[in-house]
Amino acid sequence: METQRLTRRQVLVGGVVGMASLAAPREALRAGSPQTPPAAAAGTLKIGGDLVVNRLGFGAMRITGPGIWGEPKDVAEARRVLRRAVELGVDFIDTADAYGPEVSERLIAEALHPYPQGLVIATKGGFVRPGPDQWVPDGHPEHLREACEASLKRLRLSRIDLYQFHRIDPKVPLEDSIGELARLQKEGKIRHVGVSNFNLAELARARRVTRVVSVQNRYNIADRSSADVLALCEHDGLAFIPWAPIARGSSNTLEGSAASKALDAIAHVHGVSVYQVAIAWLLATPVMLPIPGTSSVAHLEEDVAAARIKLSESELAAIG
Repeated sequence: METQRLTRRQVLVGGVVGMASLAAPREALRAGSPQTPPAAAAGTLKIGGDLVVNRLGFGAMRITGPGIWGEPKDVAEARRVLRRAVELGVDFIDTADAYGPEVSERLIAEALHPYPQGLVIATKGGFVRPGPDQWVPDGHPEHLREACEASLKRLRLSRIDLYQFHRIDPKVPLEDSIGELARLQKEGKIRHVGVSNFNLAELARARRVTRVVSVQNRYNIADRSSADVLALCEHDGLAFIPWAPIARGSSNTLEGSAASKALDAIAHVHGVSVYQVAIAWLLATPVMLPIPGTSSVAHLEEDVAAARIKLSESELAAIG
């Protein structure tokens, strides 16, 4: 496949997934030995003190239909994406019962069960889906219990390694929601508890209820509003899982900025896409576990190739 470098406009305005070029041909990815799969180039991260994963994961939201609703356009390709991710050394897959809803979890089980040793499947609960692009928080303890137990069945697991509270429900004290996850953990249905879309104060409240091992917040070059939460994760050894890692929809923030110009220049020097540089920038922080998602094998291979890109201190400084 011919390599083509993306402009920052292509990367930052919604159409990045499905347009980015491969930094390395598929043959190079296939040449990696089983002992050193491409995703391993990102290094490893220990979640909760006992789950060691490669630091480039896969986000399984996009293997669903438009509006994150219903079946994907190409179900066979979605299954191929999941299998190829594992072949490339991805051993952390992030999903949620709300993706589809239920579709993402079901496809993961259909494509990968029985699961290879060491594969960590993280899922989330805390949303209900009335329709495409509609997301309604539900943090009631009874809903979270039902959601967790349904995820166990769909994923064909006896215990979920990392179960994350997807978003705080303003109608329910977060202590009640997290408390139910703590009870599910004591029952052996959850190994570790994580949270998503939390600020510092909310994270502190959750940690007073139970041990929290990860935070999944929006974070990318254009949107660093969770920088304080990331700093706490670095200090306390929590995994930080950035969603929207490619600044999707944030073109107005970066366009013409020093960071945007630096991305273009660095991508040109490395002979890769701006998208891949954005992932490499995230990987420069040791507690970071990016989970770029796609419904295409070709774009998955591009994502994983980004694990090999090592940015210099001067390049990181230029991005800011």
